[in-house]
Amino acid sequence: MGIIKYILVFLILGLFSFQSGQGYDTITWKASERLTWHDFKGKIPNKARAAATTASGITYRFSTTGNRDHMKVDFKVDTYFYPNKSWYQPELCDDVILSHEQLHFDISELYARKLKERLNQAKFTRKNIKSKVKVIYRKINEELNDFQNKYDNETNFSRDREQQLIWNENIAQQLLQAK
Repeated sequence: MGIIKYILVFLILGLFSFQSGQGYDTITWKASERLTWHDFKGKIPNKARAAATTASGITYRFSTTGNRDHMKVDFKVDTYFYPNKSWYQPELCDDVILSHEQLHFDISELYARKLKERLNQAKFTRKNIKSKVKVIYRKINEELNDFQNKYDNETNFSRDREQQLIWNENIAQQLLQAK
């Protein structure tokens, strides 16, 4: 997917993220489930140059208990795939491209885990929790966007099969380590 198109999808998903995926057709990331082409239900844009586009994103919500001195914060972080925003051109796609698109979803999950880790390590007060969580979330999304672009560039959007295999292995290992 082109960098500009990815940024647009990323910005759109940023708007969805504050609504926790509610009201949208979503698929929650699960290690045991892989995307299929049937999951890509979006309309192909006119003059689309990409073979496929994966729309995925991270959402969070939190709750607090306790008092000012002993506040406990619980975070729920999820990774979603948005079928109606994801599309593919059947005549251009194969299993390698599907694997490439799956890895975009997997990378989103990797960064969801990084978000949860950073949130769990942060120190919050009742006064700063909302603003501090938003700052951490925005930073993770910037890093995620940069990493997704790096992935597309280094694999040449799945055309560099050797690099694609290296990325597949690398992300699988990182997901195992970032439980």
